Amino acid sequence: MKTLLITPQIEAALNRLAGEISRDYKDKNPVVIGILNGSFIFLSDLVRRLDFDIEIDFAILSSYGDKTKSSGSVRLDRRYTAQLRGRHVLVVDDIVDSGLTLNFLFGQIWKDHPASVKLCALLDKPSRRKVPVEIDYLGFTVPDDFIIGYGMDYAGRYRNLPEICVLGEEG
Repeated sequence: MKTLLITPQIEAALNRLAGEISRDYKDKNPVVIGILNGSFIFLSDLVRRLDFDIEIDFAILSSYGDKTKSSGSVRLDRRYTAQLRGRHVLVVDDIVDSGLTLNFLFGQIWKDHPASVKLCALLDKPSRRKVPVEIDYLGFTVPDDFIIGYGMDYAGRYRNLPEICVLGEEG
């Protein structure tokens, strides 16, 4: 595996993103919905940098299984439980790839009539996009490689790596 982003780069992005989100949400008491399992470290580090009230909830969606490419079929394994009607919603995801998962989730969220929905993603892989996705708060754009570490996995492994890496042939 090869290191793509080191801890100081990740920390700088977290500080920048938290500043942008604080500016936009300070008086809005948003619902932050983290997409599990990949976003848990990013979400945790991000929300600890926010100095205003938020409600945190989670959704679990899957489209990869044990593969390195999305199956193209999205499954909602756990729906968020927060009441969204009239609330501002910030979805936090680790990486935007095909866009299919987020497109599916945003469709679910909009059915609950929130005041607004925005997306914060640590990583964007635009070369893999199948449906358009607007990322309101973005950490980094990355190449079309399989990314692991900092919460992201391959078949359940490597989530605990402190840096963001590219999975090598050794898998």
